[in-house]
Amino acid sequence: MELILKEDVINLGYKDDIVKVKDGYGRNYLIPTGKAVIATESAKKVLAENLKQRAHKLAKIKADAEELAKKLEVVSLTIAAKVSEAGAVYGSVGAAQVAEELAKLGFEIDRKIIVADAAKEVGSYTATIKLHKEVSVKVPFAVVAEAAAE
Repeated sequence: MELILKEDVINLGYKDDIVKVKDGYGRNYLIPTGKAVIATESAKKVLAENLKQRAHKLAKIKADAEELAKKLEVVSLTIAAKVSEAGAVYGSVGAAQVAEELAKLGFEIDRKIIVADAAKEVGSYTATIKLHKEVSVKVPFAVVAEAAAE
């Protein structure tokens, strides 16, 4: 089944992409939730016309994403977490904690566009931030033991 995405769908595509998905996924999830429409010939023509009209606006959005990526390239985060004596983190450190630390530095980034494997031990990791479909940046972060508040 061919669909036109109306918004970004993680691990599938970005807004206005034409994607092929299994019939059930499209009919039972993407279309009812308003994330996609069926890619008929007329819908494809309308999409092409809309993209042509929005090309200038999209170029500015991409330029803004590239500018933010340049600022994020020099960022290195240190995230304090409660750890056991063996060095294992209670719970895990993931995209939400990375987003919180970036917010403390003045970068308002939605945690949904941050791809970070759950860090379950003290150490160094890398998070990928997908700012635009063609622009992503890797941000290193270190998980350290929280100082005992005694």
